[in-house]
Amino acid sequence: MDFFFGNLAFPAIVFYFSIYSFIGWVLENSFSYSTGRPFLKDNFLKGPFKPMYGFAPVLLILLISPGYPLPIILLLCLLVPTIIEYITGAILYGVFHLRYWDYSNERWQLHGHICLNFCAIWLVLSFFTIRFVQPLVALLYESIQQIWVWFYPTVVLYFGIELVFSLKRHLSRELAEEKEPHPVQ
Repeated sequence: MDFFFGNLAFPAIVFYFSIYSFIGWVLENSFSYSTGRPFLKDNFLKGPFKPMYGFAPVLLILLISPGYPLPIILLLCLLVPTIIEYITGAILYGVFHLRYWDYSNERWQLHGHICLNFCAIWLVLSFFTIRFVQPLVALLYESIQQIWVWFYPTVVLYFGIELVFSLKRHLSRELAEEKEPHPVQ
């Protein structure tokens, strides 16, 4: 028995999340390399996945129905990834004191977590993904769906284990930093 969210079965959601999280990891590391930084930059997870890039397309797929007017689609393509980026940045900084990106020096930014320039980039990337990439990814899913329904529990288990170990690693680091003596000034 499949669980459905909107019009998508849970195995499809896991597939799309996995594909887009991996594509996000490639995009982000390629951007890092193209700006003179190392290709393999720090990541919350150890594996080659950026969940932020998986959540945004999955939410957009669930929210955008065929026949939606273009202005609504564009608004969702702007808001969904921007809100996810802000929430992710706020949680990473608030809970773990981690900043994997910092827009503090950008014009039109909010708490260093989001800025207008990248909101525009998310709009373009999201629209391109929904219009042109997702139909191809959906075809790929349809072609391997019979195999995927047997394989996806392993992927869910992988992400669960990855999350547990990442939380443990980052929380341990945070607790160790709290225990360090702070010099009196």
